[in-house]
Amino acid sequence: MSIVDKHMLSIKDRPWLLSLICTLFVIYPNAVWLWCELTFPLFHNRSVLFYIVLFVARFVFYWLFVWLLLRENLKHQQKLSFNNRLLKSFTFSAVAFVIYVGLSMLTDTMDMPMTLVVMQFLTSGLICAMLGYIFELFDYQRSKDQEIEQLRIENLESRLNALTNQINPHFFFNSLNGISSLVRKGENETTLKYVNNLSDIFRYILQSEKKGLVSLKEELSFAEAFGHVMKVRYGDKLHFDIQVPAAKQELRLPVLSLLPLLENVVAHNVIDSEHPMTILMAMEGDNELMVKNKKQPKLTSNATNGTGLNNLQSRFQLLMEQSINVDDDGSDFTVWLPLIR
Repeated sequence: MSIVDKHMLSIKDRPWLLSLICTLFVIYPNAVWLWCELTFPLFHNRSVLFYIVLFVARFVFYWLFVWLLLRENLKHQQKLSFNNRLLKSFTFSAVAFVIYVGLSMLTDTMDMPMTLVVMQFLTSGLICAMLGYIFELFDYQRSKDQEIEQLRIENLESRLNALTNQINPHFFFNSLNGISSLVRKGENETTLKYVNNLSDIFRYILQSEKKGLVSLKEELSFAEAFGHVMKVRYGDKLHFDIQVPAAKQELRLPVLSLLPLLENVVAHNVIDSEHPMTILMAMEGDNELMVKNKKQPKLTSNATNGTGLNNLQSRFQLLMEQSINVDDDGSDFTVWLPLIR
């Protein structure tokens, strides 16, 4: 909420103060008249106290009148046009004018010119109608801004879900290949451990649709589970080196940030006994996670690398308004992921 919105709401929530300001503006001629009556004794034939009490009584009457009229105009009347609002205010002012004149005649205190009194009540009606209309426009604009903001959030969530859903199929099919390979080998115990680790991974992936940002600790736990699954396929030829202090693991980043990076490593690099692979995950600076691996490219290229990184970049832009950094120097492939608290 902007500062202007806060001030407008603050004023609207205190109609007594707004009506007091309006009353001071409207009753200004009475104050000048009182000054003349008290300064020049020839202008009056009654006591000073009488004129002071009369002025206070008029002030209270005007304040009560303006407060009631303003409160009526500040009600939610979106379908009421300005002309109808003005007519309603003038009708209310006319009733108040009749009451004021009647009381003045009964008490023999009508010492102000009638044209001035009429102008005061018309001015009060006009001011209250305009203020009510202005606040109505403010409420309407504010509701529209909230609708636009809600639509923007829903659009971002929709885009984020679409990006997240792109991740799931890639890992899903690769995992099925791992299970089928273990089943063919008849390694029941290893298959069971594989399925247990895999269930933890898929549980995290499925829950990711309800999450935006997660702690680095959660992502690293996911990476370790991913590493256990990959050991079935690569054994000791694939190693995960995680060097992140516990104090930094509460920093946050988009959910499933590590999955496309880890998948890219195994999808685009040769990993065997002659070409072992180490994936380094370490803090660089206070708020960046570095993910680094040697380049051991396969003979056949894979076009999904760009897709995964573009997906990751889009999610960081949507959720954090920050960009990932990628460096490919020919021998190492490094990605820096920004982190926030």
